[in-house]
Amino acid sequence: MSALAHGAPCDPGLDEVLWQAWKAMDLPEGYRAEIIEGSIEVSPTGRRRHGVLTNRLRWDLEARLRDSGLRVFQDVNVIHGRKVCVPGLFAGPEDLDEIPDEEGLGVDATRVPLVAEIVSPGHDAHRRDHIRKRRWYARAGIPVYVVIDDFEDQRTVTVFSGPDPERGEYATRTAVSYGTPVTLPDGPAKGLEITGALTRP
Repeated sequence: MSALAHGAPCDPGLDEVLWQAWKAMDLPEGYRAEIIEGSIEVSPTGRRRHGVLTNRLRWDLEARLRDSGLRVFQDVNVIHGRKVCVPGLFAGPEDLDEIPDEEGLGVDATRVPLVAEIVSPGHDAHRRDHIRKRRWYARAGIPVYVVIDDFEDQRTVTVFSGPDPERGEYATRTAVSYGTPVTLPDGPAKGLEITGALTRP
């Protein structure tokens, strides 16, 4: 991960500068760029284990969302104002053309009911997914945020719900160690249980 610019997360002038710089970026294959809290963050795509966990969660979500009119997506820009995240997974309408951002570069975060991240190795990746992205998704009003952390000492699944966009926080946080089931309390996949079957080696 590299931060290309820094500043206050609510500075509209900086937001526009970062937005224009982000749009002009031409990254090599296998990298993605996001605008999070006053910086452009560039990170590589995940390792094999990252892909394993992402796809297990995707299959579980797809089964839960069957006949709901929603689907699960990867590798799409989720945009809120002049800020961008690329979640590991997110739920959205079957036709993403129904929720475009104003410039057609991604989808409008206010219409995304669930996001999930699989944490990559390293202290900065941990802080990005547990802290910076958590605040980003809460500010965007995304109802449910799931974090699967394969690299914490105890390896955890954390579910955030009840966003407060003004504070950039979630009202509810439930964290469990691998092997302990946790149930999504809200959103389109409400009732889905994440168990040790998903996080197994």
